[in-house]
Amino acid sequence: MYDPTVARLTYRALLGRRRALILGALPLLLVVISVAVRALTGADDQTASDVLGGFALATMVPIIGVIAGTGAIGPEIDDGSVVYLLSKPLKRPTIIFTKLIVAIAVTMVFSALPTLIAGLILNGNGQQIAVAYTVAALVSSIAYSALFLLLGTVSRHAVVFGLVYALVWEALFGSLVPGARTLSVQQWSLAVAHKMAGGDLVTSEVGLPTATVLLVAVTVLATWYAGQKLRALTLAGEE
Repeated sequence: MYDPTVARLTYRALLGRRRALILGALPLLLVVISVAVRALTGADDQTASDVLGGFALATMVPIIGVIAGTGAIGPEIDDGSVVYLLSKPLKRPTIIFTKLIVAIAVTMVFSALPTLIAGLILNGNGQQIAVAYTVAALVSSIAYSALFLLLGTVSRHAVVFGLVYALVWEALFGSLVPGARTLSVQQWSLAVAHKMAGGDLVTSEVGLPTATVLLVAVTVLATWYAGQKLRALTLAGEE
């Protein structure tokens, strides 16, 4: 299910000079903000939770997921170079699964690691805040990568749709409409963080059992459907 050649090509596409600069901008900003906040307010658990929840998990992780997930396959479909890949004797689900692994790895490195560093800067992992949000970033990286890889497979406007989901649905509607929070990767990952953090500094609108089921279901279904769409794309090209 994993092909090293496809993985190498995908890593090369995602970590090119321009895309790497874009991927590194938000993590760098998070660290800078954390240093500034710590210098101004000192170590405070509530402040740490606010920064990590409000910027790292709500903004940085989904945007990086959009860049990595859609970038893993979208540009190849747009410029037609995916035909070369599809001409190889590889099963389409193998191509999707390999690209998903790469997208997950890139998203985790550029989101979870900076989240941990920022958390340690903000309050030294008091009440497990840094670790809790880091685990939430890891968990959400998987679901976001699967969702946005699917978008990259089915739409030429995947980046736009991904940003709409991440910044409009989750950030805007998720804060205004209680029911929308249930269909939010961010809230699902916060349920995991809530289990790990001390006290009530980290909260979620979704219970842990429900969040776990939804995270697994969305990841599996999105990956499966992306494989089916890629297979259909191959058939269309042959016809």
